[in-house]
Amino acid sequence: MAWDTERTKRQLLHAAMGEFCARGLAGARVDRIAAEAGVNKERIYQYFGSKNALFDAVIVAALSTVMDEVPIQGRGPEAMADYAGRLFDHHQNDATVPRLLFWEGLERGHDVVGLPARLANCAAKVDSTLTALPGISREAAGDLLITIVTLCDAAPVLPALDGLMAGVVPGRAGQRRAAVVRTVLLTAEALSSEQSQRRPARAE
Repeated sequence: MAWDTERTKRQLLHAAMGEFCARGLAGARVDRIAAEAGVNKERIYQYFGSKNALFDAVIVAALSTVMDEVPIQGRGPEAMADYAGRLFDHHQNDATVPRLLFWEGLERGHDVVGLPARLANCAAKVDSTLTALPGISREAAGDLLITIVTLCDAAPVLPALDGLMAGVVPGRAGQRRAAVVRTVLLTAEALSSEQSQRRPARAE
């Protein structure tokens, strides 16, 4: 029977997500990933080349999933606030992306491989923000997005800090979600207002 290469790659990616989320890039072990996937670890090097390249592939796959599952919909500041709320909910249900991105930032800093897929994902998200808030600059759209991502990604990976600052109380996740949505709404409204003020007045 022919070896199902694509199935094996999917198994390795799934196993690697769990390993990288739990232990980061430096702490992850290819033998554990291979054992979890049920294949020989040589398959990792055959299909991905290295542990670093596998880490890149895992992040690309995870981010692509979020792109599909949590799109920006509608127009205006409310659309960006709605996006923030849905992204917050997604990460509360599945903290894979926040954990991977925090590990990446801690272990790599600015040294991130500029994979075309990641660059395309980011560009597409900025384009969607510009559609929702027409007229704002691309830099402003990027700043708004990184603010949203930072707020939503922090919630599942900084639970101890959240508890220390806000207290461990029933319904805390809902309160935090409301704060995130409110912050994004106010920021998006401010950006839209600034753009409106910059428009030249039409002649009477």
